[in-house]
Amino acid sequence: MAEGEWEKAPVRKKHSDRNNEAHDDRPHENGMEDEEPNFSDTEDFIDEITDEELLGDLLKQKPAEAVGINSVIVVDNIPQVSQERLPKLKNVIRKIFSKYGDILTEHYPDDEGKTKGFIFLEFASHDQALKAAKNMTGYKLDKSHTFAVNIFSDFDNYGSIPNDWQPPQKQTFVDHGNLKSWLLDPDCLDQYSVIYDGGETTAIFKNAPNEGVLVEARKRWTETYVRWSPLGSFLATMHQKGIALWGGEKFVQIMRFAHTGVQLIDFSPCERFMVSFSPMLGSSEEPMAIIIWDTRTGNKRRAFHCETAQQWPIFKWSPDGKYFARMSTDVLSVYETPSCGLLEKKSIKIQGIKDFSWSPSDNILAYWTPEVKDNPARVTLIEIPSRTELRVKNLFNVGECKLHWQQQGDYLCVKADRLTKSKKVQSCNFEIFRIREKLYPVDSVETKDCVIAFAWEPVGSKFCVLHGEPPRVSASFYNIKTKANIELLKTLEKKQANSVFWSPAGQFVILAGLRNMNGLFEFVDSNDMTVMNTREHFMATDVEWDPTGRYVITGVSWWSHKVDNAFWVWNFQGKLLQKCAREKFCQLLWRPRPKTLLSQEQIKEVKKNMKTYTKQFELKDRMSLTKASKEQIDKRQKLLADFQTLLEWLEETFRGQAEERLELRGGADADHFDSNFEDLEEEEEVEFFLGEETTEIDEFEIE
Repeated sequence: MAEGEWEKAPVRKKHSDRNNEAHDDRPHENGMEDEEPNFSDTEDFIDEITDEELLGDLLKQKPAEAVGINSVIVVDNIPQVSQERLPKLKNVIRKIFSKYGDILTEHYPDDEGKTKGFIFLEFASHDQALKAAKNMTGYKLDKSHTFAVNIFSDFDNYGSIPNDWQPPQKQTFVDHGNLKSWLLDPDCLDQYSVIYDGGETTAIFKNAPNEGVLVEARKRWTETYVRWSPLGSFLATMHQKGIALWGGEKFVQIMRFAHTGVQLIDFSPCERFMVSFSPMLGSSEEPMAIIIWDTRTGNKRRAFHCETAQQWPIFKWSPDGKYFARMSTDVLSVYETPSCGLLEKKSIKIQGIKDFSWSPSDNILAYWTPEVKDNPARVTLIEIPSRTELRVKNLFNVGECKLHWQQQGDYLCVKADRLTKSKKVQSCNFEIFRIREKLYPVDSVETKDCVIAFAWEPVGSKFCVLHGEPPRVSASFYNIKTKANIELLKTLEKKQANSVFWSPAGQFVILAGLRNMNGLFEFVDSNDMTVMNTREHFMATDVEWDPTGRYVITGVSWWSHKVDNAFWVWNFQGKLLQKCAREKFCQLLWRPRPKTLLSQEQIKEVKKNMKTYTKQFELKDRMSLTKASKEQIDKRQKLLADFQTLLEWLEETFRGQAEERLELRGGADADHFDSNFEDLEEEEEVEFFLGEETTEIDEFEIE
C-alpha cells in the first residue's frame, strides 16, 4: 500500500489494525506512545457495502409483518357451549383439524361463560392453514352447524370491499346449441359414434335405413376412446391432459377438465357430475387420483386417493344422482351431493363387506358379506339416507355372490355359488328378491351346472341363464309371476353362446358366441320361445343394441382382433341390413336416449291405438325399402339435371352449326333426309341345320 493510503481505508481496516497493535506493547523508536485512533468517517466517505452483504443471514430470519396471521384460520358456525362442555368441543375440533397440520394455539372467545360460535386456530405454517381452510369449508359437524373457514389475513381484503354496490359485468352468453337436437330428427334416427383408423378418426353417424349418414368426423378427436353421457347430452373424449365434453348440433366443446393421465371416467345418472381416474397422480399427498367434477361449471367438487381401479367404477351412483357410495375394508361410505361430504358425517361399518349395488330406480343399497366362522353369509337391503334395513337374507355354504338388479328395479337377483365341505362349487342358486311386494319375499332357483352368464329382461319379468360346459351350453328362460312361484319357460340346448344380450325394449334376446366361439348369433323371441334367425359374424367381439331395441350392431374391434375389422347392422329379427367395413375399426357406441316423458297411461293409450299409426309408418317403411336413400336420390337428380343441361347445350350447338354443315355438304340438307325405313322389305331369315358325323380313331392304329 502506498504511503498515506491507509488513511482512506475503511473503518474496519483501522479497527483490525488497532486490534493487532493492541497486543504489541513495544514502544516506538521515538519512545512515544501511539495516539488514540480516530474511528470517525471523513466527510466525503461513501459506504458501498449494503446491509444484505453484511447481515444477509440475519435478514432472512427477519419476521414478516404477516407472520402469525397467515397461519391463523377463523372457523365460524361452531356450537355455542358452556364452560362445562368446552373441553369436549375442543377435543372434537382438534381431531377434525389436526389432520391438516400441527395446531400451535387455539382461542375460543366467550361471552358470559358461553362460547361465541367462532374460534381461532394457529397452524405451524401458512400452507397447513390454507389446506385446512380449503378442505373444511362447508364441513357439516351436525345438522345445525356447517363450518365456514377463512384465513385470518383475508379479513383485510374483506374490509376493503367498497360500500357502494357495483353491478357485475355482463357475461357474454356462449350458445352451445341444443344439447337434445338429435331427438328432433323427423325420422327419429338414432346416432352412434365410431372410432376407426386405429383410433385416428372419430365419426358420428345417423342410422339411416340403407347406410349410415355422416354427421361429424374429426381426426384425432380423442387419444384413447370416447364415452356418451347417460342421457346422450355429451360426448366425452379422453386426452393426456384431461377430458373434454362436446355437444350441440355441431359438437362444439362444452367444457374441459384438467386431469393429467386420465384413463377412466364415469357419469352420474343425471349427468350433473363426472368422475375421473388417473393412476399417475395417486401417490401425491394431496388426493388427485379420483376427482369428482361439476359438468355445468367445470369445477372440482372433491378429490380422493385411490391406488388401483380394478373394480371400476370406484364410486357407484344412486339413480337420482343425489348420493354416491364407495366400499373399502369393512366400511361402506355414502356421500351426498352437491357438497360431496359423508352422509351424516360417518361411514357405515359393515364387517367383511364384499360388494354392493344401487337399485336402478330407488335409493336402496344391496350388499353382501361372506361367512365368518359360524355366522352365515348375508344379503342386506338398506334405504338411503335413513339407513333403515329393509330385508336381510342369510345364505349358508356360500363361496361367492353376484348382485344383479333388473333395470326397472322390480327385482334383485343374488347369484350364490354353493360350496361343498371341501370348498368346491357344488351348485348355483339364484335368490330372487321381489322389491315391489310387501316384506320383500325371496324365491330361489337352483342349477347344478356351471353358470356362464345371467341377464335380466330390461322391461319385464323374465331372465335368461346360460349354463353347462361348452359345447353343450343350454339357455334357460324363467318368468316371475306375481305372488306365485318362478316358472321355467323353456330350455334351449346345445347352443354355442357365452353371452346374453336383451333388447332394451324387452322380449327379444340374442344368444351370442363372442371371440373364441367364432361369432355365432341366435335371435330369440322370448314370448313364444322361437329362434327367429341364426347368423354368424366371424370373430365378433362386440354387440350393441340401439336405445329403441329395433337395431343391433355386431363388430370385430381392431383392439381385440387385427383382421376383418368391420361392424354389421341387423334388425331385431336377425336380418342383415348393412355391412360397414372401416379400416382398423375400434369402437362403436350408440347415443343414449333420455327416458320418455309419457306416463304409463299415455303409453298404454298409444299401444291401444297403434293401428291408427300403422299406415303412415308402413308407408315410410315401404319407401325406405323400395327406394334409395334420400342422399342417393339427390345424387341421381343432380346427375339427371347435369345431363339435361349438357343435352340442351349440345342441341343448341347443333342448331348453331347448321349453315356450316350445309356448306360442307354442297347445299344438301342431310339433316332432314328421309331414310324410308318403313318401305324396306322384311328380311327373311333362313336357318341351316347341319348334321355332325363323329368318327372314333384308335390312336394305337396310327403309326
